[in-house]
Amino acid sequence: MVALLRDELSEKVLAGERISAAQALKLYHWPLEALGVLANARRDLAKRASYDERGCEIVTYIVDRNINYTNVCNVYCKFCAFYRTEKDEDHYVLSREQLDQKLDELSAVGGVQILMQGGHHPKLSFDWYLDLLRHICEKYPHINIHGFSPPELQHFAHLFGMPLREVISQFKDAGLGSIPGGGGEILVDRVRERISPLKCNSDAWLEVMQTAHEIGLNSSATMMFGHVETIEDRIEHLQRLRDQQDKSGGFTAFICWTFQPENTVLKVDRRTGVSEYLRMQALARIFLDNIPNIQSSWVTQGPEIGQVALKYGANDFGSVMMEENVVSSAGTTFRLDAEQIETLIRDAGYEPRRRNNWYELLN
Repeated sequence: MVALLRDELSEKVLAGERISAAQALKLYHWPLEALGVLANARRDLAKRASYDERGCEIVTYIVDRNINYTNVCNVYCKFCAFYRTEKDEDHYVLSREQLDQKLDELSAVGGVQILMQGGHHPKLSFDWYLDLLRHICEKYPHINIHGFSPPELQHFAHLFGMPLREVISQFKDAGLGSIPGGGGEILVDRVRERISPLKCNSDAWLEVMQTAHEIGLNSSATMMFGHVETIEDRIEHLQRLRDQQDKSGGFTAFICWTFQPENTVLKVDRRTGVSEYLRMQALARIFLDNIPNIQSSWVTQGPEIGQVALKYGANDFGSVMMEENVVSSAGTTFRLDAEQIETLIRDAGYEPRRRNNWYELLN
Protein backbone atom coordinates (compact mmCIF):
# COMPACT_ATOMS: atom_id res chain seq x y z
CA MET A 1 0.00 0.00 0.00
CA VAL A 2 1.40 3.38 -1.00
CA ALA A 3 1.88 5.74 1.93
CA LEU A 4 -0.22 8.83 1.27
CA LEU A 5 0.70 12.21 2.64
CA ARG A 6 -2.40 13.38 4.52
CA ASP A 7 -2.30 17.13 4.07
CA GLU A 8 -5.05 19.66 3.37
CA LEU A 9 -4.97 19.03 -0.38
CA SER A 10 -5.11 15.25 -0.17
CA GLU A 11 -7.94 15.45 2.36
CA LYS A 12 -9.83 17.71 -0.03
CA VAL A 13 -9.41 15.21 -2.85
CA LEU A 14 -10.41 12.27 -0.66
CA ALA A 15 -13.53 14.15 0.42
CA GLY A 16 -14.57 14.55 -3.21
CA GLU A 17 -14.27 18.32 -3.18
CA ARG A 18 -13.43 20.37 -6.28
CA ILE A 19 -9.81 21.41 -6.66
CA SER A 20 -8.47 24.55 -8.35
CA ALA A 21 -6.06 24.78 -11.27
CA ALA A 22 -3.31 25.87 -8.86
CA GLN A 23 -3.98 22.81 -6.70
CA ALA A 24 -3.94 20.60 -9.79
CA LEU A 25 -0.51 21.97 -10.68
CA LYS A 26 0.68 21.14 -7.18
CA LEU A 27 -0.71 17.60 -7.43
CA TYR A 28 1.01 17.12 -10.76
CA HIS A 29 4.36 17.08 -8.94
CA TRP A 30 3.31 14.48 -6.37
CA PRO A 31 4.78 10.95 -6.55
CA LEU A 32 3.04 8.98 -9.26
CA GLU A 33 1.89 6.18 -6.95
CA ALA A 34 0.31 8.63 -4.52
CA LEU A 35 -1.46 10.39 -7.38
CA GLY A 36 -2.85 7.02 -8.45
CA VAL A 37 -4.21 6.38 -4.97
CA LEU A 38 -5.98 9.74 -4.98
CA ALA A 39 -7.37 9.15 -8.48
CA ASN A 40 -8.83 5.77 -7.55
CA ALA A 41 -10.24 7.15 -4.31
CA ARG A 42 -11.83 10.00 -6.25
CA ARG A 43 -13.44 7.54 -8.64
CA ASP A 44 -14.80 5.46 -5.78
CA LEU A 45 -15.97 8.37 -3.65
CA ALA A 46 -17.84 9.79 -6.62
CA LYS A 47 -19.69 6.44 -6.85
CA ARG A 48 -18.36 5.91 -10.33
CA ALA A 49 -17.26 2.39 -9.45
CA SER A 50 -20.05 -0.17 -9.93
CA TYR A 51 -20.16 -3.79 -8.85
CA ASP A 52 -21.67 -7.01 -10.13
CA GLU A 53 -23.83 -9.41 -8.14
CA ARG A 54 -20.73 -11.06 -6.64
CA GLY A 55 -19.32 -7.77 -5.41
CA CYS A 56 -16.63 -7.54 -8.10
CA GLU A 57 -15.85 -4.05 -9.37
CA ILE A 58 -16.88 -3.60 -13.01
CA VAL A 59 -14.69 -2.17 -15.77
CA THR A 60 -16.56 -1.53 -19.00
CA TYR A 61 -15.63 -1.65 -22.67
CA ILE A 62 -17.44 -1.30 -25.99
CA VAL A 63 -17.35 -3.27 -29.23
CA ASP A 64 -17.09 -0.75 -32.03
CA ARG A 65 -15.09 0.11 -35.10
CA ASN A 66 -13.35 3.22 -36.34
CA ILE A 67 -14.46 4.15 -39.84
CA ASN A 68 -12.58 6.95 -41.56
CA TYR A 69 -14.89 7.75 -44.46
CA THR A 70 -12.20 9.82 -46.22
CA ASN A 71 -8.55 10.69 -45.70
CA VAL A 72 -8.78 13.88 -47.76
CA CYS A 73 -8.15 16.90 -45.55
CA ASN A 74 -7.20 20.52 -46.14
CA VAL A 75 -6.10 21.59 -42.65
CA TYR A 76 -2.72 19.79 -42.72
CA CYS A 77 -2.23 19.33 -38.96
CA LYS A 78 1.45 18.93 -38.13
CA PHE A 79 0.81 16.02 -35.76
CA CYS A 80 -1.21 13.97 -38.28
CA ALA A 81 0.26 11.25 -40.50
CA PHE A 82 -3.12 10.13 -41.85
CA TYR A 83 -4.34 12.99 -44.04
CA ARG A 84 -3.92 13.17 -47.82
CA THR A 85 -4.73 15.76 -50.46
CA GLU A 86 -6.72 15.05 -53.60
CA LYS A 87 -3.43 15.05 -55.50
CA ASP A 88 -2.08 12.08 -53.52
CA GLU A 89 -2.49 8.72 -55.22
CA ASP A 90 -3.70 7.03 -52.04
CA HIS A 91 -6.50 9.47 -51.20
CA TYR A 92 -9.96 7.93 -50.91
CA VAL A 93 -13.63 8.34 -50.09
CA LEU A 94 -15.33 5.12 -49.00
CA SER A 95 -18.01 3.74 -51.29
CA ARG A 96 -21.29 2.47 -49.84
CA GLU A 97 -20.15 -1.07 -50.63
CA GLN A 98 -16.92 -0.60 -48.68
CA LEU A 99 -18.84 0.94 -45.81
CA ASP A 100 -21.37 -1.90 -45.72
CA GLN A 101 -18.61 -4.49 -45.64
CA LYS A 102 -17.13 -2.84 -42.57
CA LEU A 103 -20.51 -2.63 -40.87
CA ASP A 104 -21.34 -6.24 -41.73
CA GLU A 105 -18.06 -7.33 -40.12
CA LEU A 106 -18.83 -5.25 -37.04
CA SER A 107 -22.34 -6.66 -36.74
CA ALA A 108 -20.99 -10.21 -37.00
CA VAL A 109 -18.98 -9.79 -33.79
CA GLY A 110 -21.77 -8.10 -31.85
CA GLY A 111 -20.64 -4.52 -32.41
CA VAL A 112 -22.92 -1.70 -31.33
CA GLN A 113 -21.19 1.47 -32.54
CA ILE A 114 -19.00 3.07 -35.16
CA LEU A 115 -16.63 5.95 -34.49
CA MET A 116 -16.90 7.72 -37.83
CA GLN A 117 -14.55 10.57 -38.65
CA GLY A 118 -12.74 11.82 -41.70
CA GLY A 119 -10.69 14.67 -42.98
CA HIS A 120 -11.95 18.13 -43.88
CA HIS A 121 -12.88 17.22 -47.41
CA PRO A 122 -13.39 20.38 -49.48
CA LYS A 123 -15.85 18.94 -52.03
CA LEU A 124 -18.28 16.45 -50.47
CA SER A 125 -21.79 17.90 -50.38
CA PHE A 126 -24.13 18.36 -47.45
CA ASP A 127 -26.52 15.83 -49.00
CA TRP A 128 -23.65 13.33 -49.26
CA TYR A 129 -23.30 13.39 -45.49
CA LEU A 130 -27.05 13.21 -44.86
CA ASP A 131 -27.38 10.29 -47.27
CA LEU A 132 -24.47 8.55 -45.54
CA LEU A 133 -26.11 8.88 -42.13
CA ARG A 134 -29.53 7.78 -43.38
CA HIS A 135 -28.03 4.78 -45.14
CA ILE A 136 -26.30 3.55 -41.99
CA CYS A 137 -29.27 4.28 -39.75
CA GLU A 138 -31.76 2.49 -41.99
CA LYS A 139 -29.64 -0.56 -42.86
CA TYR A 140 -27.91 -0.96 -39.47
CA PRO A 141 -30.35 0.40 -36.85
CA HIS A 142 -28.53 -1.46 -34.05
CA ILE A 143 -25.33 0.56 -34.68
CA ASN A 144 -24.91 3.93 -32.95
CA ILE A 145 -23.21 6.51 -35.15
CA HIS A 146 -20.66 8.25 -32.91
CA GLY A 147 -19.45 10.61 -35.56
CA PHE A 148 -17.88 13.84 -36.76
CA SER A 149 -15.48 15.70 -34.51
CA PRO A 150 -16.09 19.36 -33.58
CA PRO A 151 -13.56 20.63 -36.17
CA GLU A 152 -15.37 18.62 -38.85
CA LEU A 153 -18.72 20.07 -37.84
CA GLN A 154 -17.31 23.61 -37.87
CA HIS A 155 -15.85 22.83 -41.30
CA PHE A 156 -19.29 21.73 -42.53
CA ALA A 157 -20.96 24.90 -41.24
CA HIS A 158 -18.39 27.04 -43.03
CA LEU A 159 -18.31 24.98 -46.23
CA PHE A 160 -22.09 24.81 -46.60
CA GLY A 161 -22.78 28.35 -45.34
CA MET A 162 -25.14 27.07 -42.65
CA PRO A 163 -25.56 27.85 -38.95
CA LEU A 164 -23.76 25.27 -36.82
CA ARG A 165 -26.96 24.38 -34.96
CA GLU A 166 -28.72 23.63 -38.23
CA VAL A 167 -25.90 21.33 -39.38
CA ILE A 168 -25.91 19.35 -36.15
CA SER A 169 -29.72 19.24 -35.98
CA GLN A 170 -30.03 17.88 -39.52
CA PHE A 171 -27.27 15.35 -38.87
CA LYS A 172 -29.12 14.22 -35.74
CA ASP A 173 -32.38 13.88 -37.66
CA ALA A 174 -30.55 11.80 -40.28
CA GLY A 175 -29.20 9.38 -37.68
CA LEU A 176 -26.20 10.85 -35.84
CA GLY A 177 -26.31 9.46 -32.30
CA SER A 178 -23.40 11.12 -30.50
CA ILE A 179 -20.25 13.15 -31.13
CA PRO A 180 -16.64 12.14 -30.43
CA GLY A 181 -14.23 14.53 -28.77
CA GLY A 182 -11.66 14.44 -31.55
CA GLY A 183 -9.77 17.53 -32.59
CA GLY A 184 -9.50 18.81 -29.05
CA GLU A 185 -5.75 18.29 -28.80
CA ILE A 186 -5.01 21.11 -26.32
CA LEU A 187 -7.70 23.75 -25.86
CA VAL A 188 -5.23 26.62 -25.70
CA ASP A 189 -5.13 28.70 -28.86
CA ARG A 190 -1.41 29.51 -28.60
CA VAL A 191 -0.76 25.76 -28.80
CA ARG A 192 -3.33 25.11 -31.51
CA GLU A 193 -1.82 27.83 -33.71
CA ARG A 194 1.49 25.99 -33.60
CA ILE A 195 0.30 22.45 -34.29
CA SER A 196 -2.89 22.95 -36.35
CA PRO A 197 -3.20 26.58 -37.46
CA LEU A 198 -6.01 25.90 -39.96
CA LYS A 199 -8.20 23.96 -37.55
CA CYS A 200 -10.94 25.61 -35.48
CA ASN A 201 -9.91 27.38 -32.27
CA SER A 202 -10.77 26.40 -28.70
CA ASP A 203 -13.96 28.44 -28.47
CA ALA A 204 -15.25 26.96 -31.71
CA TRP A 205 -14.53 23.42 -30.48
CA LEU A 206 -16.45 24.11 -27.29
CA GLU A 207 -19.27 25.77 -29.25
CA VAL A 208 -19.92 22.48 -31.02
CA MET A 209 -20.17 20.67 -27.70
CA GLN A 210 -22.48 23.30 -26.22
CA THR A 211 -24.74 23.14 -29.26
CA ALA A 212 -24.77 19.34 -29.43
CA HIS A 213 -25.56 19.00 -25.74
CA GLU A 214 -28.39 21.54 -26.04
CA ILE A 215 -30.10 19.52 -28.76
CA GLY A 216 -29.71 16.21 -26.95
CA LEU A 217 -26.50 14.68 -28.31
CA ASN A 218 -23.93 13.42 -25.82
CA SER A 219 -20.22 13.55 -26.59
CA SER A 220 -16.85 12.50 -25.28
CA ALA A 221 -13.96 14.81 -24.40
CA THR A 222 -10.31 14.22 -25.20
CA MET A 223 -6.79 15.53 -24.79
CA MET A 224 -3.74 14.77 -26.93
CA PHE A 225 -0.62 15.89 -25.08
CA GLY A 226 3.14 15.56 -25.13
CA HIS A 227 4.12 17.91 -27.97
CA VAL A 228 4.57 21.69 -27.64
CA GLU A 229 2.27 22.40 -24.69
CA THR A 230 3.25 23.13 -21.07
CA ILE A 231 1.85 21.50 -17.94
CA GLU A 232 -0.11 24.69 -17.32
CA ASP A 233 -1.61 24.35 -20.81
CA ARG A 234 -2.80 20.84 -20.00
CA ILE A 235 -4.47 22.05 -16.83
CA GLU A 236 -6.09 24.93 -18.71
CA HIS A 237 -7.45 22.35 -21.15
CA LEU A 238 -8.95 20.37 -18.26
CA GLN A 239 -10.38 23.59 -16.79
CA ARG A 240 -12.15 24.43 -20.03
CA LEU A 241 -13.64 20.94 -20.22
CA ARG A 242 -14.83 21.10 -16.62
CA ASP A 243 -16.34 24.55 -17.16
CA GLN A 244 -18.11 23.33 -20.29
CA GLN A 245 -19.51 20.32 -18.45
CA ASP A 246 -20.82 22.62 -15.72
CA LYS A 247 -22.73 24.52 -18.41
CA SER A 248 -24.04 21.80 -20.71
CA GLY A 249 -23.53 18.49 -18.92
CA GLY A 250 -23.27 16.31 -22.02
CA PHE A 251 -19.80 14.78 -21.75
CA THR A 252 -20.03 11.06 -21.02
CA ALA A 253 -16.31 10.34 -20.80
CA PHE A 254 -12.78 11.73 -20.99
CA ILE A 255 -9.91 10.08 -22.86
CA CYS A 256 -6.33 11.33 -22.97
CA TRP A 257 -3.40 10.01 -24.96
CA THR A 258 0.14 10.96 -25.82
CA PHE A 259 1.28 12.41 -29.13
CA GLN A 260 2.63 9.73 -31.48
CA PRO A 261 5.44 11.42 -33.45
CA GLU A 262 6.39 8.88 -36.13
CA ASN A 263 5.73 9.93 -39.74
CA THR A 264 4.50 13.39 -38.72
CA VAL A 265 5.77 16.89 -39.48
CA LEU A 266 5.67 17.82 -35.81
CA LYS A 267 8.79 16.62 -34.02
CA VAL A 268 9.59 16.43 -30.31
CA ASP A 269 12.90 16.11 -28.50
CA ARG A 270 11.63 13.32 -26.28
CA ARG A 271 8.64 11.03 -26.71
CA THR A 272 6.24 11.23 -23.77
CA GLY A 273 6.63 8.18 -21.56
CA VAL A 274 4.28 5.86 -19.73
CA SER A 275 4.62 7.50 -16.32
CA GLU A 276 3.64 10.87 -17.80
CA TYR A 277 0.56 9.32 -19.40
CA LEU A 278 -0.51 7.71 -16.11
CA ARG A 279 0.13 10.96 -14.26
CA MET A 280 -2.10 12.98 -16.59
CA GLN A 281 -4.88 10.42 -16.56
CA ALA A 282 -4.86 10.35 -12.75
CA LEU A 283 -4.84 14.14 -12.57
CA ALA A 284 -7.74 14.31 -15.03
CA ARG A 285 -9.80 11.92 -12.89
CA ILE A 286 -9.25 14.14 -9.86
CA PHE A 287 -9.83 17.46 -11.64
CA LEU A 288 -12.75 16.47 -13.88
CA ASP A 289 -15.14 15.86 -11.02
CA ASN A 290 -18.19 16.28 -13.26
CA ILE A 291 -17.29 13.86 -16.07
CA PRO A 292 -18.35 10.38 -14.96
CA ASN A 293 -16.10 8.06 -16.96
CA ILE A 294 -12.39 7.93 -17.70
CA GLN A 295 -11.08 5.63 -20.43
CA SER A 296 -7.64 4.10 -20.42
CA SER A 297 -5.84 4.47 -23.74
CA TRP A 298 -4.40 1.09 -24.67
CA VAL A 299 -4.54 2.07 -28.36
CA THR A 300 -1.55 4.42 -27.89
CA GLN A 301 0.04 2.99 -24.74
CA GLY A 302 -0.28 -0.72 -25.40
CA PRO A 303 -2.44 -3.38 -23.71
CA GLU A 304 -0.34 -3.77 -20.56
CA ILE A 305 -0.23 -0.05 -19.82
CA GLY A 306 -3.93 0.20 -20.62
CA GLN A 307 -4.37 -2.42 -17.90
CA VAL A 308 -2.16 -0.52 -15.44
CA ALA A 309 -4.16 2.65 -16.16
CA LEU A 310 -7.14 1.01 -14.45
CA LYS A 311 -5.24 1.61 -11.21
CA TYR A 312 -4.96 5.33 -12.02
CA GLY A 313 -8.59 6.36 -12.00
CA ALA A 314 -9.92 4.74 -15.19
CA ASN A 315 -13.17 2.78 -15.03
CA ASP A 316 -13.37 1.94 -18.73
CA PHE A 317 -11.07 0.06 -21.12
CA GLY A 318 -12.31 1.84 -24.22
CA SER A 319 -13.03 0.00 -27.42
CA VAL A 320 -12.26 -3.26 -29.16
CA MET A 321 -11.67 -0.97 -32.14
CA MET A 322 -11.69 -3.44 -35.00
CA GLU A 323 -10.11 -0.81 -37.20
CA GLU A 324 -7.89 2.18 -36.44
CA ASN A 325 -6.15 4.24 -39.12
CA VAL A 326 -5.09 7.58 -37.69
CA VAL A 327 -2.85 6.63 -34.76
CA SER A 328 -1.50 3.64 -36.68
CA SER A 329 -0.39 6.00 -39.46
CA ALA A 330 1.95 7.50 -36.87
CA GLY A 331 3.52 4.14 -36.12
CA THR A 332 1.39 2.78 -33.25
CA THR A 333 -0.44 -0.44 -34.16
CA PHE A 334 -1.81 -2.20 -31.09
CA ARG A 335 -4.81 -4.49 -31.64
CA LEU A 336 -7.09 -6.33 -29.19
CA ASP A 337 -10.27 -8.37 -29.56
CA ALA A 338 -13.04 -8.65 -26.97
CA GLU A 339 -11.65 -11.83 -25.43
CA GLN A 340 -8.23 -10.26 -24.94
CA ILE A 341 -9.75 -7.13 -23.41
CA GLU A 342 -11.80 -9.18 -20.97
CA THR A 343 -8.71 -11.17 -19.97
CA LEU A 344 -6.74 -7.99 -19.33
CA ILE A 345 -9.56 -6.56 -17.20
CA ARG A 346 -9.92 -9.76 -15.17
CA ASP A 347 -6.19 -10.08 -14.66
CA ALA A 348 -6.21 -6.54 -13.22
CA GLY A 349 -8.79 -7.65 -10.64
CA TYR A 350 -12.00 -6.35 -12.20
CA GLU A 351 -15.08 -7.79 -13.87
CA PRO A 352 -15.42 -6.92 -17.58
CA ARG A 353 -18.81 -5.82 -18.89
CA ARG A 354 -19.81 -4.61 -22.33
CA ARG A 355 -21.51 -1.24 -22.63
CA ASN A 356 -22.98 1.12 -25.18
CA ASN A 357 -22.04 4.76 -25.84
CA TRP A 358 -24.15 5.93 -22.87
CA TYR A 359 -22.42 3.53 -20.47
CA GLU A 360 -25.45 1.31 -20.13
CA LEU A 361 -24.37 -2.29 -19.45
CA LEU A 362 -25.24 -4.77 -22.20
CA ASN A 363 -24.47 -8.03 -20.40
